[in-house]
Amino acid sequence: MLLIGAATAVFAAQRVRVNGSTTVNAVATEAAEILRAGKHLDITVDTQGGSSGGIAGVGDGSIEVGMSSKPLSEDDHKRYPAVAFVATEIGRDAVAIVVSDDVWKGGVHALTRAQIKDIYEGRIRNWKQVGGADRPIVFFNKEPGRGTWEVFAHWVYGDPKAAPAVSHREVGGNEETRTKVASTRGAISQLSSSWATGNVHALAIRLDDGTVVEANAANIATGRYPMARPLFFITNGPPRGDAKVLVDYVLSPAGQELVRKHGYLRLADYQRGTAVAAKH
Repeated sequence: MLLIGAATAVFAAQRVRVNGSTTVNAVATEAAEILRAGKHLDITVDTQGGSSGGIAGVGDGSIEVGMSSKPLSEDDHKRYPAVAFVATEIGRDAVAIVVSDDVWKGGVHALTRAQIKDIYEGRIRNWKQVGGADRPIVFFNKEPGRGTWEVFAHWVYGDPKAAPAVSHREVGGNEETRTKVASTRGAISQLSSSWATGNVHALAIRLDDGTVVEANAANIATGRYPMARPLFFITNGPPRGDAKVLVDYVLSPAGQELVRKHGYLRLADYQRGTAVAAKH
């Protein structure tokens, strides 16, 4: 009986709970399916709370691996001072400003940061003010704490804490955001660039010098597109046990092909290191 109890404890200790960013989720979910089938690992993947939820789960010990589409912040370290966060970079993505099909067909294909800020804060309320059709703007705002929102707010305001309170309708994950924008006339939102498909279009960014920069792979790889971002697995200390098996698989050639399959850049596509031990 004691041997059975010990074996059960060992099996339970190998459970790998993964939670966080919906952007990273597609890669993690497929990798988990492969490892469950091939190595019989006990891996579950969820997306409660987005990137902030993933970081918090590692911080409070409720999960083994957090998925994040934003870097760890000083606030994360202050909130969990006993946790030795390690962020392992698995690929790169970009946050796009996306619009509905009618906005795109109305002639709006690029915006400046100033125009986006004025739309976000409600000073620009109609697409005709930026060269589009005479149609009210409907802004679907990512929930604060989502990695997508924080990257957007950092670019527009320099610091997410400097972003003003707004009363836009909020959306959560990428699928919900894409569905809302696609089905709403005059819509705009922030979205992972790889999800801008079908009737949802990614706007280019017009820089201060007038240069128009699209959210394409080349501009994301070089960092020329201003809202490029790394994608992470977050752990408490270096990955261990079956959590390390998951992380190592996604860093392997086969795992990196999953990253590319889901529309993101592989590590080799932009010549970056694979792991960053966050300062503690």
